[in-house]
Amino acid sequence: MTKTILITGASSGLGAGMAREFASKGYNLAICARRLERLEQLQQELQQQYGIKVVARSLDVTDYDQVFSVFKAFQQDFTQIDRIIVNAGIGNGRRIGKGNFEINRATAETNFISALAQCEAAMEIFRAQNSGHLVVMSSMSAMRGLPKHLSTYAASKAAVAHLAEGIRAELLNSPIKVSTIFPGYIRTELNEGAKHLPFEIDEKTGAKLLVKAIEKQPAKAYVPQWPWLPLGLAMKVLPLRLVNKLNG
Repeated sequence: MTKTILITGASSGLGAGMAREFASKGYNLAICARRLERLEQLQQELQQQYGIKVVARSLDVTDYDQVFSVFKAFQQDFTQIDRIIVNAGIGNGRRIGKGNFEINRATAETNFISALAQCEAAMEIFRAQNSGHLVVMSSMSAMRGLPKHLSTYAASKAAVAHLAEGIRAELLNSPIKVSTIFPGYIRTELNEGAKHLPFEIDEKTGAKLLVKAIEKQPAKAYVPQWPWLPLGLAMKVLPLRLVNKLNG
């Protein structure tokens, strides 16, 4: 039976890129994001090119009731969901104490509380099935507290990484797998305004490497593995002034 993958934040960037990669491998797809028009274009493209089943639904992940209802609707569409990728997030952030609480609050809420809602909805489905693969997208910025506009973003990505690890700790000896993915700098719409991104790779390469990592169902993965696996270990112990330099 063809397996089904649900991807949030799939209208652009790495979400859309991963959808294309998984479609090329023959998976059916449940894709959701705020921008339904973009999703429907992607849906048409993938169905025509690969002959798979793709269902697209509008979803604002900050509408928590909608998260649960959309995930359940997808489950009814496909009967079984084999993998859910908690990908939706935002890259905004401002320096703390500069009068931008609302921007930082929205970043924290979207990247953590909304991810919690998605994990809750996903795990309800997987517990009922007694199978599934939960994939949570964190970031290399989760390794340490970061300065300036990255402070809230890094904190939110650290929180979601700990959430995923906590879920995995409960399910170590079960048929349900949980993976935390730590991408390095991948150039997408989310960060197109940034001038300098250390060790950056392009969106298509990033999506391909993410899918390759996810398919292995790891406990955690650094993408790309080089240089981010050794850098991730180093970031945890380096003095803050050196970590600051690494993150521009």
